[in-house]
Amino acid sequence: MRSFVSARSSGVLRTLLVLLTGTLVLGATACGTGSDAATGGHGPATATLADANPVPIGPAPTPTLPVTVRSFDGSDVTVTDVGRIIAADRYGTLVQTVVALGLGNNLVGRSTNAPPVAMNLPTVTAGSGTLNVEAVAALQPSVFLTDTTSVTAVMRDQLRALGITVVYFDPQRTMDGVVPMIDAVAAALGVPEAGKQLAQRTTDEIAAATASVPPHDKPLRIAFLYLRSTAITMIAGPGSGADQLITALGGEDAGTASGITEPFIPITSEALIAAAPDVILVMSDGLASVGGVDGLVKIPGLAQTPAGKNKRVVDMADNVILSFGPNTGRVLTALVQAVYGEKTA
Repeated sequence: MRSFVSARSSGVLRTLLVLLTGTLVLGATACGTGSDAATGGHGPATATLADANPVPIGPAPTPTLPVTVRSFDGSDVTVTDVGRIIAADRYGTLVQTVVALGLGNNLVGRSTNAPPVAMNLPTVTAGSGTLNVEAVAALQPSVFLTDTTSVTAVMRDQLRALGITVVYFDPQRTMDGVVPMIDAVAAALGVPEAGKQLAQRTTDEIAAATASVPPHDKPLRIAFLYLRSTAITMIAGPGSGADQLITALGGEDAGTASGITEPFIPITSEALIAAAPDVILVMSDGLASVGGVDGLVKIPGLAQTPAGKNKRVVDMADNVILSFGPNTGRVLTALVQAVYGEKTA
């Protein structure tokens, strides 16, 4: 029996001396210009992926079934058929992973956030991300992959009563959790070897992306802001997931450095001024919700920061930036280009 442990490991992402193979295409681009990476001569930039679809690790693997795994909710689940897979979580990470494992053709349902290749599939979540149990049941899945945040305790009872095979995964999305998530999904689908290959490729891509950070005298202070109109403005701190992303970018998480102790706290002018970020990192829809960069710098305290003075703001698609899945290496490469204003090798 395979056991799923929490994706929040305590160690720092290990350094691996690896090279990308000649056939690997990162396909990451960034829009933005600037001069010296460390002194703030950059303006706004958008980090984008040329292709947001995960690249399958190879031809569709043949699952070895049945398999019994330990679900993240603590139960043991036996999976006997993966012919009809539903994958649903907040950032679409589970859909990405199924596609990257080579089993994308087995998907019959998805969450709202999903890579383009899966967008023609029926959704089982509302726009707010709330699961619709009836929608899940209507698709008659052989296995439903989700997490313990997307599905409430009441919904779990409903799914159990309907006889649907459900495997739950860790809802946390962190850099340290990328490989454990891949391994866990592969184990549940009976394709552990494909999981090992995908985990290694993803690790290699992450290592190559972090190695591409240009040399600089001191780390940039980068603050991740969560925005949903001017009514909901939060700054990230330790445990947000964004802190690990910023470290991988060669930066220093401004929220953590300023003394914030929670994953997210409401923005105050005092908090922003104390954080003193050189760069602001945001989700694209969140940035649009406050009126773009011009609206962002009107948030109290932000104009007094180095990032605000230089309008040094980097945005990336909501369902990409913190998904922490098989695309993570390419996400990092695009962010390196956007943050430092130069192409990477």
